[in-house]
Amino acid sequence: MFVPQLEPVAGSLALSALVAALPLATVLTLLGAARVRAPRAGLAGLAVAGLVAWGAYDMPVGQTLSSAAQGALFGLFPILWIVVNALWVYRMTVRTDHFDVLRRSFGRLSDDPRVQALVIAFCFGALLEALAGFGAPVAICSVMLVALGFDPVRAAVVALVANTEPVAFGAMGTPVVTLAQVTELPLDTVASVVGRQTPLLALLVPLLLVALVDGRRGLRETWRPALACGFAFALAQFAAANYLSAQLADIGAALAGAAALAATPSARRPASERVRAAVLTGAHGADVDRVDPRPEVLRAYAPYALIVAVFSIAQLGPVKEPLERATQRFDWPFLDAASAEGERLGANVFALPLLATGGTLVLLAGLGTARVLRVPLRAALGEWLATVRELRAAIVTVTSVLALAYVMNLSGQAATIGHFVAAAGGGLAFLSPVLGWFGVAVTGSDTSANALFGGLQVTAARESGLSPELLAAAGSSGGVLGKMVSPQNLTIACAAVGLTGREGDLLRRVLPWSLGLLLVMCLIVLAQSTPVLGWMLP
Repeated sequence: MFVPQLEPVAGSLALSALVAALPLATVLTLLGAARVRAPRAGLAGLAVAGLVAWGAYDMPVGQTLSSAAQGALFGLFPILWIVVNALWVYRMTVRTDHFDVLRRSFGRLSDDPRVQALVIAFCFGALLEALAGFGAPVAICSVMLVALGFDPVRAAVVALVANTEPVAFGAMGTPVVTLAQVTELPLDTVASVVGRQTPLLALLVPLLLVALVDGRRGLRETWRPALACGFAFALAQFAAANYLSAQLADIGAALAGAAALAATPSARRPASERVRAAVLTGAHGADVDRVDPRPEVLRAYAPYALIVAVFSIAQLGPVKEPLERATQRFDWPFLDAASAEGERLGANVFALPLLATGGTLVLLAGLGTARVLRVPLRAALGEWLATVRELRAAIVTVTSVLALAYVMNLSGQAATIGHFVAAAGGGLAFLSPVLGWFGVAVTGSDTSANALFGGLQVTAARESGLSPELLAAAGSSGGVLGKMVSPQNLTIACAAVGLTGREGDLLRRVLPWSLGLLLVMCLIVLAQSTPVLGWMLP
C-alpha cells in the first residue's frame, strides 16, 4: 500500500506545497503565457504531475500510471459522456433548423444583445447547468450567442463568466450531495450554508455580464433588468436550498430569473442601432422578427423539456433505485493507495454508473429528441459521431487534466497543498474558498473539488475552532469561480465557437474576473466567520 508523505521536500510543508503546485502552474503558464494549445498543455501538466509523484513523493511508477488511467476514464465517463450527448442534442436541433427557431424565440424577448446575454448565458445556462453541467452550458450558450451575432470571443467569455453562480447546485445538486457525503455533514445543513453564499454572487454576475457585453454603457443602460434578474435568481436559489431541495435550487433560480427579466419593462425596450452595431458582428440575428408556427416553437423547446422530464423522473424513488443498482463497482487494477493518515482510499474501488449518470439520461432525452424533431436514426447516429469528432481536442484535454488531478490527489500533492492552506489558522476562513477554486481549476468540476478537499476543510475547521459547515460550504462556493479558468471548460468553449487553439486568449480574458469574484467570496466567508455576517448562517 502506498502511503503519501505530506512534507516530502526537505521536511518542509511550504517547499513541498510549492513543488506540488508545479503541475497546475505548468498548465496555466503554458495556456496563458506561452499560448500553447490546451491538449498539449494538459499533457505537459500530466507529465509534470507524474514526475513530481515519482520523484518527490516516491509513488511507484505503476501506481502513478494506474491513477492517471483512472482519472482519464473518469474524464471520459461520466464527464465527456454528458458533454457529448448534450451537444448531440444541440446538433440535432441545428440539423432540423429548430435551433434557429429557439434562437428567434429568445431573440423576441428582447432585441437588446445585453438582455439576450442575460436570458441565454445566465438564465438558460443555469437551467442547463442544473440538468447536465460539466461544460454543456458553456458549449450550448456560447453557440446561441454567436448565432445571434455576437463575436465568438465575446460569446465564449460571457458564457464562461455566466457559468459560475449555478455550479454549486449543478447537475441536480451533485456537488453539494458529494460534499455532504465526503464530510459526513447533513446535506440540508451544507446546502443551506452554500445557499447563503452563492446567491450573493447572483447579485453581481448579471451586472458583470452586461458590462462584458457593452462596457460602461451596458451597465448604465441595463442595470435595472440585470439587477432584477440577479435578485430573483438569488432569492429563488436561497429559498430552494434552504427550504425545498438542493436538487431544485438552480432550476427554480433559472426560471425565476427569466420571469423577472420578462416582467421588467426596460428589458423589453428596443436597443439602439448604435448598441447593436457596437456589440454584434454580423446580421445573424436579422431574422428575429420572423414568426414561426407554434408547433415548430414547441418542438424547438421540446429537447430541453425532455431533459427536464427525464431527469425529474430519474429522481423518483421507484426509478432511482434500479438505476443506481446498475452501477458497476470493481477494484481498480495496479492501485493500492492510502491517505497520509494511512486510511485506504475509496479510489481503489472504481464505480461505473452506467445508468444513474447525467450522460445516459441526456442520451435518453436525445433519443426522444430525435423522434420529436423527426431525425432518422441513421442521421441521428451520424450527428453523434460528428459530435465526437468535433470534440476530439477537448477529449484529449479533459482526460489529461482529470488524469493530472487523480495523480495529484492519490500521490499526496493535493493533500500537501491543502494542509499548507489549512495551516493559515485564523486566516483559514479567508483562504478556504481559494482551496475550492484551486480544486475546480485543476479538475474542472466542483464535484471533484469537493471530493478532493471537503474532508480536509472540515478537519482544518475543527482544528482552528471555526464552523465545519461554513468552511465545507466555502470550498464549494469558492470552487464555482474556478470553473471559468479550468482548462477543460476553456477547451469546450473554444471548440463550440470555432476558436480551437485560442484557449490561452480566453484564459487571459476571464482570469481577472475569476480572481476578482474569488476575492469577493473570500471576504464574504471571512465576514460570515465573524459577528459581521455571522448572523447569516443557519
